[in-house]
Amino acid sequence: MPKLLLTGAVGFTGQHFTAAALQAGYEVLPLLADLTDAQAVATEVAAAAPDYVVHLAAISSITHSDEEAFYRVNLFGTQNLLKALAALRNPPRRVLLVSSSNVYGNVLVSPIDETTCPLPVNHYAISKFAMERLADMFADRLALVIVRPFNYTGVGHDARFVIPKLIDHFSRRSASVELGNLDVEREFNDVRTVCEAYLRLLQLGQNGQIYNVCSGRPVSLNSVIDILKRITGHALQISVHPDFVRTNEVHRLCGSTAKLEACIGPLQHPPLEDTLRWMLSASA
Repeated sequence: MPKLLLTGAVGFTGQHFTAAALQAGYEVLPLLADLTDAQAVATEVAAAAPDYVVHLAAISSITHSDEEAFYRVNLFGTQNLLKALAALRNPPRRVLLVSSSNVYGNVLVSPIDETTCPLPVNHYAISKFAMERLADMFADRLALVIVRPFNYTGVGHDARFVIPKLIDHFSRRSASVELGNLDVEREFNDVRTVCEAYLRLLQLGQNGQIYNVCSGRPVSLNSVIDILKRITGHALQISVHPDFVRTNEVHRLCGSTAKLEACIGPLQHPPLEDTLRWMLSASA
């Protein structure tokens, strides 16, 4: 049974990925060390001697209050991990690093493919793009694949994010909810599909390549609200709170699936309504 070292195993994606990886026949070894502690990471990595690595751990909330933490964790924490992996006598067969579609920023092309020049506009995105460039320094020692997932959601997603926040309010039949910009367009893909893509890329991804993990199906937040109204039969009073309107907002994020599908084949993306129904059922 191949050993898979997983960072961020207790997080939203990590819990779903663990279940999928176990089902696929991997032995999942959660990394318990603090990524910012280089010695602790090196010790744990040496003891694990993994066949595969999936690096999910990151500060992912764009509105996180400690701006320097983005770089301590997302950039230098990744450096600690890659240094430890490169020091192994037998390096992993593949290391999958999770970046973000946010690195593209406000680009005019749509759908966005992997040749699009990144223009990150917030600390989260900048730290992720810096992580990608840092990984280049290890390309001669590690079999690296980088993914840029577009927005996704599912059961267990933190209510700080907009879809689970809406699920919570509709599930409780709240009278009102305060949101940010309602006109933004995002892909709201299903976390289970994202995990399937990661598993396929562990086996089929090409070393040194970057892949969008996306569906190419963006929707506006207003459309999500309309779907939830239809499912629940409940209407909320929606108001825009100035504190939730981000500066440097990325207005539209829609990815091209061409490179990913050429590598791993097509993915089955459930309709957004199915994902929302799954989340509502879990919150009932």
